[in-house]
Amino acid sequence: MSIESDIVRIGEQEKALRFERFDLGAAWSVGQHIHGVAAAAGHILSIDVQINGMQAFFAAMPGARPDFEHWIRRKRNIALRFLRSSYGVGLELAQQKTTLEEKWGLPTADYASHGGSVPILVEGVGCIGAVTVSGLPQRDDHNLVIESLAVHRGLDPQRLRHP
Repeated sequence: MSIESDIVRIGEQEKALRFERFDLGAAWSVGQHIHGVAAAAGHILSIDVQINGMQAFFAAMPGARPDFEHWIRRKRNIALRFLRSSYGVGLELAQQKTTLEEKWGLPTADYASHGGSVPILVEGVGCIGAVTVSGLPQRDDHNLVIESLAVHRGLDPQRLRHP
C-alpha cells in the first residue's frame, strides 16, 4: 500500500474505533487480548493500556527489553497529543517529508511517531487514554492494537487492519 492509502485506512480505523464507554474492565480485556495473541505467536513485545492518566494494564512478554517501555511512553505521547494513532502521525510526517522536531519542535527523547499507539476515544467525552504496543515492526505493532480494539468493539479485525 502507498502512504496515501495507508493514511486513508488509518482514518477509517480511527473513525470506526470510537467507544460508547471504556473502563478498567475494557482496558484489561484489550490488554489480555493483545497478550494472548502475542503469546500464541511468540512475539517479544510490551503492552500498555492507560486510561485517565493511570496505567490500567501492562505486560512484558518473555524476552522483552527495558527499552520497549521507553518506546511505549514516546509513542503514547504522540497519540495523546494529536488524538491520532502514532503510526498515522508518522506516515503524515513522511508524506510531508518532515520530522516532529522540524514541524512542531517536539524532542524525539519524548515523542516517537512510530506505529503502535492508538488513542482511546469515547463518544461525548474525547480521548481518555491510549493502547500501546512496542517490540514488533511498527506496522505490526499498529495492527495488533487495531485488532484488539476492533475485537473489543465487536468489529471484524480483518476488515480494519493493514494488509
